[in-house]
Amino acid sequence: MRKPLNIALMGTRGVPASYSGFETCVEQLGSRLVKRGHRVTVYARSHHIMYDKPTYRGMRLVKLPTVANKYLDTITHSFLSSLHGLKERYDIALYFIAGNSPVVWIPRLAGQKTIINVDGLDWKREKWPLPAKKYIQLAERLAGPLANAVVTDSRVVQQYYRDVYGIPTTYIAYGAELPTRPPGPTLARFGLEPRKYVLFVGRLVPENCAHHLVEAWQGLETDMKCVIVGDAAYADEYKAQLRSTHDPRVVFTGYVFGEGYWELASNAYAFALTSGVGGTHPALVEAMAFGNCVIVHDTPENLETIGDAGLSYDGQRGSEALRALLQELLQNPDRVAAYRAAAKARAEKYYTWDAVTDAYETLFYDVLAGRRVASFEKFPKA
Repeated sequence: MRKPLNIALMGTRGVPASYSGFETCVEQLGSRLVKRGHRVTVYARSHHIMYDKPTYRGMRLVKLPTVANKYLDTITHSFLSSLHGLKERYDIALYFIAGNSPVVWIPRLAGQKTIINVDGLDWKREKWPLPAKKYIQLAERLAGPLANAVVTDSRVVQQYYRDVYGIPTTYIAYGAELPTRPPGPTLARFGLEPRKYVLFVGRLVPENCAHHLVEAWQGLETDMKCVIVGDAAYADEYKAQLRSTHDPRVVFTGYVFGEGYWELASNAYAFALTSGVGGTHPALVEAMAFGNCVIVHDTPENLETIGDAGLSYDGQRGSEALRALLQELLQNPDRVAAYRAAAKARAEKYYTWDAVTDAYETLFYDVLAGRRVASFEKFPKA
């Protein structure tokens, strides 16, 4: 019987999850670790998390301030969290986002082991000016020397860290089980009918390429709707560009979480992941788990995620290529149904939160035992 661990989860906005895939990962992973007998503390940003109780789903919450600024928000909060954790006797401090790597050495001063999940190649995002891109690349390079172990959620990103920096990483996938929901108040609120819309979910920033879908929709002959779920801070110009369309078939919902998100994802005709940057996209994995026919921008990471259970379009050609694929799918519901079944089966095989929790738990004990894990075979190449 292995001893229960005292674990800190740092580097995200915190829980309850209400922003991105990393917050969802913290909530799903942390709550499962608690059920397995571990003590879990989640560090949250006080200006973002309004939940006012000291624990959530068994996880202790520590709210700390930060500098609410596009460039300083994350690293400032992670730095303060790291200092706070020095006195907490954690066994493991798990960080998220490569940009946090410059502070992961701090818990090691108190004998704590540190692990960082570096996500995708964030420096490729258009939102970052050149100095920020250079900082993120430096942070990638520092991840290996400063942390006890590095995690990637994509084989493509794992190969990048090996080839570019010589850093061995542990591959751990992303989970996706979420409850399906019948049509209900959310569809009614946005004037939607089940299986009569194509869904996009993500932050409305240029590199996520929601404009591919909005522009593609302009030339489609269909009564179906295009539903854009998401928002973003510091992206007002891009959001205004997206919303400048006069097509009444394009529906912008803003952020939708929990029951509303489950309802939208459960009843779509298809799901489009247009992002051209990132590792394994949580929204894509979740769409597959909901049994959606998924269409992706043809990045190596997206193609890795869908395997042969989805469709892709040429991201270089953008809306033109996506429009042709969408037109074909709108005219072939039987093909869409076949891809729905394939996507759901793939998600059930490769992307479950219990398997993700198994992998992290094994990594924690291996790191504590002095073994640096380079791969985890529970998630074989698909």
